[in-house]
Amino acid sequence: MNETVKKGTPGRKKGVEKTAGSGRKKGTPNIMTNNLRTIIMNALSKAGGEDYLVEQSKSNPTAFLQLVGKVIPAELKADISGGLTISWESDE
Repeated sequence: MNETVKKGTPGRKKGVEKTAGSGRKKGTPNIMTNNLRTIIMNALSKAGGEDYLVEQSKSNPTAFLQLVGKVIPAELKADISGGLTISWESDE
């Protein structure tokens, strides 16, 4: 007697508008992201912090450069006129 029970799709039905004021408010930080960032930073500190990252840059350059790509701002501005100047803006 294996009967498959169909569960309905959670949420609103197609075509039904969202209730005003529902959902996370604009600018509210994602708590899970903040908690995960704290856990990662604590683990990095226990692993040796900056010295550990320098070691990883040599032994695992691919993974290290992926990390660097995640933390460098996505928008870089370059002004090339007789020399090279690179500047970036950060949210922090």
